[in-house]
Amino acid sequence: MEKDPSKGHVALLGWSLSAIDAVDRFDRKYVVVAPEWAENYAHENDIPFVSWNFERLNDRSMEIAQTLKDMGVDVAIPLYEETVEWAGAINAVLHSNPRLHGQAMLFRDKALMKRRAQLGGIRVGIFEEAHDTDDVIRFLKRVNQTLLKLDGDPNDPIHLKAFDKAGCLGHRVISTVEDVAGISPDEFPALLESHLNGWEFAVEAWIHRGKIAFLNISEYVHLGYSVFVPASPELEKWRPRITEEIEKLIKTFDIEFGFIHPEYFVTSDGQMYFGEVAYRPPGFKVFELLERAYGFNAYQGLVLMFDPYSSEEEVEQFFPRPVSDAKGFAGCFGVYPRRRVVSELQIPAETEEHEYFEYHDLIAPQENKVTKRTAFGTHWGLAYFFGDDPETMRELLKKQEELDFYV
Repeated sequence: MEKDPSKGHVALLGWSLSAIDAVDRFDRKYVVVAPEWAENYAHENDIPFVSWNFERLNDRSMEIAQTLKDMGVDVAIPLYEETVEWAGAINAVLHSNPRLHGQAMLFRDKALMKRRAQLGGIRVGIFEEAHDTDDVIRFLKRVNQTLLKLDGDPNDPIHLKAFDKAGCLGHRVISTVEDVAGISPDEFPALLESHLNGWEFAVEAWIHRGKIAFLNISEYVHLGYSVFVPASPELEKWRPRITEEIEKLIKTFDIEFGFIHPEYFVTSDGQMYFGEVAYRPPGFKVFELLERAYGFNAYQGLVLMFDPYSSEEEVEQFFPRPVSDAKGFAGCFGVYPRRRVVSELQIPAETEEHEYFEYHDLIAPQENKVTKRTAFGTHWGLAYFFGDDPETMRELLKKQEELDFYV
């Protein structure tokens, strides 16, 4: 598509064909900054490309910011958790605003993030940093002592999360001292959190000049397994409260532009707790689900939010009306083998024949032995569904957990 010279030049940090295709069909000039293994593909397909290793910040880190500045790039957009800090560092240079790097650190370090949320008057659960397994055991016992558990009562679980990884990676649920034995020393330091009983859901918010341009509520049927958009009417009735919380988050984290993906809990007594927030697109192909449900491209929306030259009129025209403009409900299920040994991919007949089923991105097993699932995010691929009834969608996605896709 022809590029508009009056609009911004954006850098996409990370390799995503979905994002590249979307921006290539958009009117913004762009460049992709990704590891060298993507370079040949980029050149063969005329994708503007700069090679960079994101593995660690080092004394050459300023080099990429200067390279992009010399190219006329106006803003860096993180596509993955690992590039959020890089985007902050680069944008601090491009915008002559050192605070942007500090802000990115808040989005990367879950302990700093929780503390900043508390300072902003945002309700969070109990949390602590852990440096070894003794800290984990101590936290488990202290939380349950606080809850007045007696000898013999089952423990309330606690959660152990990596400081700086995407939400599901490195996430363990711990209920007993025995569960702690499986934690390896290289998983520390980590964040410990109390368990919150309630309805967990995610929000996707596109932010332009400190205001919400579009807000989606993603309904988790089962965290780490299934999600659909837009949310059901039961969850959507919380939209006014959720909007208030997102506005509080924008103010607390001093967000002027971009995109956030926070997670929340609503407890049985109507309290809303902040879980965590990411400053990059969500997992589980939620952007693709939004395009199926609404028809707009969420990656192009991402570019609109980051581009300092986007106008209010352009933003207003781009986004649909939440919920009312959706053509239906789009959902996906993350498939993980239920057997320890598998030999082939076999889509269950009741999945394939259901009127809501559309397609899947599963591949045949590369090996027969299935490793034990240690995190929520290690599915083997996704199955996609679309239909007009949220209850049917919820039941259908839940049902997939009982079926064998690999036999």
